[in-house]
Amino acid sequence: MDGPQGARSQGAKILPLRRGAPKGVAAGSPRTRIQPPAHAWALVADEMVRSEHELIALLGSRVEQVAEIGRYLARSGGKRIRPLLTVLGARACGVGGDLSRLMSVGEMIHLASLLHDDVVDSAPTRRGEPAAHMVHGNALVILSGDYCLARAVLLAAEEGGHECVRHLAQAVAAMSEGEVLQLQRAGRLDTSLEDYLQIIEAKSAALISWCAAAGAHILEDEHLASRMEAFGRSVGVAFQVTDDVLDYGGELAQTGKEPGADLMDRKLTLPLLYAFEATPGLQTRLEERPPTREELPELLEIVHDSGALERSLAYARDLVDVGIDQLSPLPDTPYKQALIDLATYLAERAS
Repeated sequence: MDGPQGARSQGAKILPLRRGAPKGVAAGSPRTRIQPPAHAWALVADEMVRSEHELIALLGSRVEQVAEIGRYLARSGGKRIRPLLTVLGARACGVGGDLSRLMSVGEMIHLASLLHDDVVDSAPTRRGEPAAHMVHGNALVILSGDYCLARAVLLAAEEGGHECVRHLAQAVAAMSEGEVLQLQRAGRLDTSLEDYLQIIEAKSAALISWCAAAGAHILEDEHLASRMEAFGRSVGVAFQVTDDVLDYGGELAQTGKEPGADLMDRKLTLPLLYAFEATPGLQTRLEERPPTREELPELLEIVHDSGALERSLAYARDLVDVGIDQLSPLPDTPYKQALIDLATYLAERAS
């Protein structure tokens, strides 16, 4: 497989793009830890606080169990990247007014997807706590996820208008397709790079793309919206690639979690694709049977030594560069710079 050093978003596809020499680890230089862009949060701190209050309120329901399930997941935390992208993108596009409710839309969709995902995956925990379905049961959690989805779509219509909600519906449809594709290809180690990218662009990047472009949709500026969607799509894929790298732990991750869950499940992600390319026999070994826990340290070392993690991070960084290029029509404001810094952080983070 000819691993690309970068990629360009075009419609529903990620296409290979040759760029300059890889930076950081891929170039052999010491890796510098990138801290979360505190100034990006500080720029919209009051709006982030209002959005969090709105989120909790919007998760309310006359049916107490539905409200409790929503609050249970919201209380467990999360990076709140989607509300942050929504407000920074909108402000960078010149949208004024109170955005705290619109900022909640992407997070509500995300929370709904987590409720559904944990049931589908039979996940016992979520962010270090028992998953909601372990506490409330599958049926109630699935229906509560549906409630969150419906509330989010209604909110997008009320706060953003026709174009905003139309594109949100497209993003949710793409997320559903991505989940189905992932289920269909679970455990298949012959999945190609193109298949992997198709899954994560639909499953992970579609919603991030919508969040980045929500303000442009409010303005009904089709050209600007297309640019912001492309930015969000590239950043969303890079975000997921970095997540996949972090699962392998080691010096590239500071998550505090036991590394190797994807490897134990034989989940094919970009690091493993690159490791297969660099390590003859590794794919055949994993195709024969799942690894035992005793074999996991050796397999993790093989992946680390193959250079697959550095190559994957270089891929994510190039994607971010492509996304940042899409912001060129925006005026130079603190909000645009915050978007650039946030995108860079999402591909460089250690947790």
